[in-house]
Amino acid sequence: MTKGIVAAGHKATADVAAQVLASGGNAFDAVIAGLFAACVAEPVLASLGGGGFLMAHDPRHGGDDLLYDFFVDTPRNRLPSGKADFFGVVVDFGPATQEFHIGMGASATPGLVPGLFAVHRAHGSLPMADLVAPAARIARAGVEVNEFQDYLFRIAAPIYTRNAESRAIFAPGGDPLKLGDTLRNPSLANTLTLLGMSGEQLFVSGEVGREIVGQCAALGGHLEASDLKGYRVEVRAPLVTQHKGAAIDLNPAPAASGPLIAFAMRLLDGIAGDREPSALELALAMAATNSARMELANEPERILASDVISAHVATLANHAGAYRGTTHISVIDDDGRAAAATVSNGEGNGRLVGPYGFMLNNMLGEEDLNPEGFGNWQPGRRMSTMMAPTIIRTADGRLIALGSGGSNRIRTAILQVAINAIDRGMSLADAVIAPRLHVEKCGTLSYEEQIGSAAANSLRQAFPETRAWPEPNMFFGGVHAVERARDGKLSGIGDPRRAGVVIAVDA
Repeated sequence: MTKGIVAAGHKATADVAAQVLASGGNAFDAVIAGLFAACVAEPVLASLGGGGFLMAHDPRHGGDDLLYDFFVDTPRNRLPSGKADFFGVVVDFGPATQEFHIGMGASATPGLVPGLFAVHRAHGSLPMADLVAPAARIARAGVEVNEFQDYLFRIAAPIYTRNAESRAIFAPGGDPLKLGDTLRNPSLANTLTLLGMSGEQLFVSGEVGREIVGQCAALGGHLEASDLKGYRVEVRAPLVTQHKGAAIDLNPAPAASGPLIAFAMRLLDGIAGDREPSALELALAMAATNSARMELANEPERILASDVISAHVATLANHAGAYRGTTHISVIDDDGRAAAATVSNGEGNGRLVGPYGFMLNNMLGEEDLNPEGFGNWQPGRRMSTMMAPTIIRTADGRLIALGSGGSNRIRTAILQVAINAIDRGMSLADAVIAPRLHVEKCGTLSYEEQIGSAAANSLRQAFPETRAWPEPNMFFGGVHAVERARDGKLSGIGDPRRAGVVIAVDA
């Protein structure tokens, strides 16, 4: 008998979550411990200075799923123009370069620590100190750098090697850590141990919180003590959309991801009906979703209005024919609890928080999250995002928890895995591994060549600008998913596109 199943973006993350399940913890204990471990093993993607979301399915709560929103807030006050430490760095992806904006003035109010404590109070069973301890141990002992982290350290080198303090951890020999090297972070180990003993106030009024505020005041950051003290985790009802007998719990507004996935689902219902949609119909639905998002930029709450959906269905019926720092973990236990959590630190702001071994986020420097331009954010607001932890309950009794990294590719990755599992009846592993496509807001369509020549030909005829990827690629996200079948059997899949790992824990 299987006690639980874990799918995550790094072996160390999954190992820690599995250890917690094996020691008697539930799915939520495992996810919390796994996310602390991700802050150690996946530091470009996850940090105590970032934020995220967790979708919770807990039978003890009467069957009502909950979305824990612990994403970042914009600061309550903005420094005068020119006073903020905010600047661009160019990251080399090989075939292309991209400018990211970092500095203390790029950091929004972090929510990850209060978020994990809020989830623990509501759903946890083991002491928080026991959930933090494994991450502290691996931070001290070291984690072997895998191929995906090697890639991230190389492209993020301008951010993670900017000063001596960060180089001591991420480039101790002068060059960024590479495949097979050991990442050690004793400073973060000490911070995690202290967090386990002191609780979340360590990051509010405690020494870490004071360091964040002092560093911002001295070095051009917007954050003040009132930002940390005033931060609140939001617990929301999920946006539930129905699709062919399945109930799909999505991340609701102010996140953009859930409403956009629901919009695409309803478009596909309108144009494909009871049959499974073709690759072309999927691509057209993605393009229409981009169009609707731009059309409704000033009234995003109307994205699911019936007249908006009907208009886009009619348009489709008449049709003639980047990296972002996110990671995800999904866990289901043998009692039917399910947790899907997606977190992000952007790319990091380029400076470690004092002697504590982690970076604050750079969300105020994320172009995707600042559509009105850098420096024009509204103070004291929860920022929007494409992160989309999702839970699906199918008509035949499957319970699926899933999510993905990949910035604006998150929603199209989740959409396609859901369509594969629900419409096409694929196993969870096949649904994740199946070839993907994605349409950018500029209209360029990218697809993995494994989609087949017939589908590729129809896509090229409909989209003037296309890019074919010869192999499955991290560009298309990394969906880490777990499932509980109607008979109670547990299974899962870590997306190989982003070095995903799955671990089953025996009872």
